Amino acid sequence: MHPLDALGDPVRRRLVELVGAGERPAGELAAAVGAEFGISQPAVSRHLRVLREVGLVVARPQGTVRLYALRPQAVDEVEQWAASVVRAWRPRLDALATEVARGHRERAAAGTGNGTTEPGTGSDRRHEEDT
Repeated sequence: MHPLDALGDPVRRRLVELVGAGERPAGELAAAVGAEFGISQPAVSRHLRVLREVGLVVARPQGTVRLYALRPQAVDEVEQWAASVVRAWRPRLDALATEVARGHRERAAAGTGNGTTEPGTGSDRRHEEDT
């Protein structure tokens, strides 16, 4: 499983958020997430196991308590993947924004910048807040 697959679950995302703020005992995580999502301690433990297996969190024993912490390298990997997606889409989104702005300028120059059409043209009349 890829780290992003693991983060597809809202419980796991919440666990990552909690350990992202600092190392936390498993019991504290189970109590917080259990109350928030209405799931049992064993269910939280299964989610923590998945996060450990994909390398998003690490666990270390301290006496009878297991402490969980975020593994920063895994977060960097997720960030790099997200950055690659943004890089691929950025030119397309920028081009779309340019075309939308061009359309607004052309309508304004033609005197129809208020989003209305001439009465009797058969076109739908739109209000300015719709554009």
